[in-house]
Amino acid sequence: MSYPQGAAPLTFADRLARPVKRVIAREVVAIFNDPARGERPVRRRPDGPFGPASVAWRVHGDVTSMMVGGVAALMLQMLHPAVLAGVWDHSSFRQDLNGRLRRTARFIALTTYGAAEEAEAAIARVRRIHAAVTGTLPDGTPYRADDPRLLAWVHVTEVTSFLDAWIRYAEPAMRLADQDRYVAEMARVGAALGADPVPRSRGEARRLIAAMRPELRVDHRTREVARILMARPAPRPSAEPIQALTLRAGLDLLPGWARRMHGLPPALDAPLVRAGTLGVARTLRWVFG
Repeated sequence: MSYPQGAAPLTFADRLARPVKRVIAREVVAIFNDPARGERPVRRRPDGPFGPASVAWRVHGDVTSMMVGGVAALMLQMLHPAVLAGVWDHSSFRQDLNGRLRRTARFIALTTYGAAEEAEAAIARVRRIHAAVTGTLPDGTPYRADDPRLLAWVHVTEVTSFLDAWIRYAEPAMRLADQDRYVAEMARVGAALGADPVPRSRGEARRLIAAMRPELRVDHRTREVARILMARPAPRPSAEPIQALTLRAGLDLLPGWARRMHGLPPALDAPLVRAGTLGVARTLRWVFG
């Protein structure tokens, strides 16, 4: 029997593993795609905005670290009162938090792996939504979701959280040059969405976060949104254990100052959370190759 060049025959263990991989893959894909809305997994397009040689393809392709980083990013974003107000006043997060998170994940997939026209359409759609979101803070201060500085806060918290999660659970020895490349690549998306200033290196990202910290606050609305995020049911019962673990890992990823603002106790279970999350990450990499 001959095999394609470079291919090897499947072992008995490989054949046994195939159905297991299919089941796990189907469960994970269902979390991020809603067939009722006609959603299918985003095809990777080598001719898209970044391409296979980019750091973004590497970082965003790891399901576990992206879920962990996403939780940390949300916990950071809600500390800004104007960002929180946009969610509180205009979002369906109370009724459809999983749907909101799924749409965010799909936006990241489209702008990372999709064709250029798919990425541009996704960005244009988000900009239209932001343009319609306006309101007033409890203290009477007006806000707009398309405020470049608010968009910069959302952008920098996502970028640093995804990167920190990748380093912790996938590439602990990641070179600083690659970290800077990732931030610079993501700057293109942030700028296209209207964020300003947009960091283009790891150092610039740290300085932007430090500059915006005096604007951050915690009130009853912050605590309520955090409670809803942490208590949300998994989209499928089979995903409940993994979701519980990634939520804990997301809180563990937060910088100390953010944990203190949220009133989180010392993470005494951090070693167990990290070990469990690393196990999940390795399993999903085995599934998706």
